[in-house]
Amino acid sequence: MGCEEETLVQKICEIYHQISKLESLKPSKDVNTLFTQLVLTCIPESSIDVDKLCENVQDIRSKLIRLCGEAEGLLESHYSTILGFSGDNPIHHLNIFPYYNNYLKLSQLEFNILTGHCTHLPTQVAFVGSGPLPLTSIVLASLHLRTATFHNYDIDPSANSLAHRLVSSDSDLSNRMFFHTTDIMTVSSSLRDYDVVFLAALVGMDKQEKTRIIDHLAKHMAPGSLLMLRSAHGARAFLYPVVDPDDLHGFEVLSVFHPTDEVINSVVIARKYTNNKPIVHSLDQQGLAVAGSIIFPSKCSEIEAFNPLNHGNMIEELAVEEQLS
Repeated sequence: MGCEEETLVQKICEIYHQISKLESLKPSKDVNTLFTQLVLTCIPESSIDVDKLCENVQDIRSKLIRLCGEAEGLLESHYSTILGFSGDNPIHHLNIFPYYNNYLKLSQLEFNILTGHCTHLPTQVAFVGSGPLPLTSIVLASLHLRTATFHNYDIDPSANSLAHRLVSSDSDLSNRMFFHTTDIMTVSSSLRDYDVVFLAALVGMDKQEKTRIIDHLAKHMAPGSLLMLRSAHGARAFLYPVVDPDDLHGFEVLSVFHPTDEVINSVVIARKYTNNKPIVHSLDQQGLAVAGSIIFPSKCSEIEAFNPLNHGNMIEELAVEEQLS
């Protein structure tokens, strides 16, 4: 590891130790400051290979990913609670979430990618690890897949309760969005019903768990259906787990996107084999490359919530309770 990479790892470890000493990861000035520092440190393009780091740093990386996941969940819960008690249809107020525009961009991109791989628009969509603020599902259902049914899976009952409250007042989405409180590893035959399955970045916090979940999806998803995953590359792998395309057994990897701007997550798109063989399709690979040149944060890249490059201070947004009171 070169001198520059050693300096980078040292700085990340220092920030980790500060984060680990926080009494709470709920939205606050200290949380905002430290995660902003972390994101800005990890964003620059880096050739670092996290698999080659020493055992101690590997341990810190694993713990840091979990801390990022906890902070992300608390941020989502905070805003979902505010929206859920807004007094009327919460869907009308989604723009108070400071990163709502990211979801608008992401949904457009993913819709373009999906239509490039499908002969017809998906009508059955699953999102695994949808969380308390399932904006990817909501935006896709509202703006792009307006007749599709969305099944959102989360193991946390409180997350699903908050998410369900968001759509329950909307006459359209309440009839097309469903929430299942269950471990996806216990779901089998239902997975064959979906044209597309989204797997959140923080579902499967380490390589072994992620691979186990992917293998389960490969066993039960319908042949020809699509799997969309979130991964990370370079120093960004200190924020999210890495999905190795070689671990996608039972799937044909169609493309892997590694953004080089302030967007955190890489995006992996794969198709379930038919009889263990790739499906022949007429995808224009050049067109795919063009489509993949712009990547925006996904439901699973909420850690960008602490990134000040595109948004205002998170703490300023906490005053939205007063706006909706």
